[in-house]
Amino acid sequence: MFTNIILKPISALFCIFMFYIPSALGADDKLLNLDITDSFPAIIAVIVFVLAYLLVMVEEYTHLRKSKPVIVAAGVIWGIVAYMAVKMGLDNHSSSYAFKHTFLEFAELFTFLLVAMTFINSMTERNVFEALRCWLVSQGFTFRKIFWITGILSFFISPIADNLTTALIMCAVVMAVGKNNSKFIGLACINIVVCANAGGAFSPFGDITTLMVWQKGVVSFSQFFYIFVPSVVNALIPAAIMHFAISNDKPAASKEKVTVKRGGYTIIGLFLSTITFTVIQHQFLHLPPVFGMMTGLGVLSIYGYFLKKKDHKDKSNTKAFDIFNKVSKAEWDTLFFFYGVLMCVGGLSAFGYMSLTAAYMYGDLGASTANILVGILSAIVDNIPVMFAVLTMLPEMDLGQWLLVTLTAGVGGSMLSIGSAAGVALMGQTKGIYTFFFHLKWTPVIALGYAASILVHFLWNANLFNGIAL
Repeated sequence: MFTNIILKPISALFCIFMFYIPSALGADDKLLNLDITDSFPAIIAVIVFVLAYLLVMVEEYTHLRKSKPVIVAAGVIWGIVAYMAVKMGLDNHSSSYAFKHTFLEFAELFTFLLVAMTFINSMTERNVFEALRCWLVSQGFTFRKIFWITGILSFFISPIADNLTTALIMCAVVMAVGKNNSKFIGLACINIVVCANAGGAFSPFGDITTLMVWQKGVVSFSQFFYIFVPSVVNALIPAAIMHFAISNDKPAASKEKVTVKRGGYTIIGLFLSTITFTVIQHQFLHLPPVFGMMTGLGVLSIYGYFLKKKDHKDKSNTKAFDIFNKVSKAEWDTLFFFYGVLMCVGGLSAFGYMSLTAAYMYGDLGASTANILVGILSAIVDNIPVMFAVLTMLPEMDLGQWLLVTLTAGVGGSMLSIGSAAGVALMGQTKGIYTFFFHLKWTPVIALGYAASILVHFLWNANLFNGIAL
């Protein structure tokens, strides 16, 4: 009797809650498509986005952080979307459903990246990467060997630690070895950018775009490895040509020694375990990848508690480990930039621009041509909005084509120094040695690798193409 009195009202309230509260997961039929691409408000929204992105592209000169203009643009665009939805007599909640659907995609991406950055920052604080740098510098390798070693390490580290982090680590090695050899530093940086982007293309953890593709569910974790061979070709051809432009002299060896702090190797193990758990639970339990990453963050925070206590007891260690300090050091500008870009593209999609673009690119031009153009466009405009636009369009393509656009969006940015986060970061780190124009001289060589990787993909993975929208 008592149980019924308690449970029945609770059950009723639960049903009412589930019925009336709009779900951010919204089904496809709740996605907004106003289909007013030629209207004045829609054109204003496009102009706002273009102006915001122009400010992003000139961040180096204006020193206005890239997140600020796109966040404002997102607010303006969605304000216009909501106004037009009401004006057209649509359901009051239609724009809310659409906004929440787009925001959920950002929230999953945001949380995933925040955890990954926290792990990387934790390993950085424990001197993991600094120890690797010092070891490489102390070995007395020739410039050519350093060129190949940093390239190979970039290719294989980026699938785990992302291409940006990998590029910064390897650049520190190159700067320490090269010193006054500016040509070597410039060529090695190009190689690092190309290899880091190529390595990141065949892993969901290697680049933001691959993570987006994986979270969308169009490509499973194991299927990414189909483009391993094309990625190798993409990195190998430019490196093989640049090899002959590098001196075979041996730089002076460094005697600097750096040791990994207490818990550094354990954190590496926790990071790899987190990635493994994330992949397994997503593949078999079909939970979002962010579930596995947040669980790993919880384990890291518990380990950090005991590590902090040990550091406090060790009087020689002046700075104890603090997990929240590592969270605070995440690239917040980058994370909020993702919010702005993704919400802007989602807003433009609500006007019908993505449907229109999809009809032209993937209908008139064909999937192969469209996906190759996506890679070229990624060299000029950041690959994140480009890939998000493709995923928003969600054209009907076979696995071969989805892997093609994953490959091109990942490696296409290597053709220009501004085409990827890795390239932009290294331009800042090298202080005028690795520049836009220095990279531009080698663009034809990188483009050759880009074209070769596409050709290899068509040949190597021919069985993955079933003829849909070629």
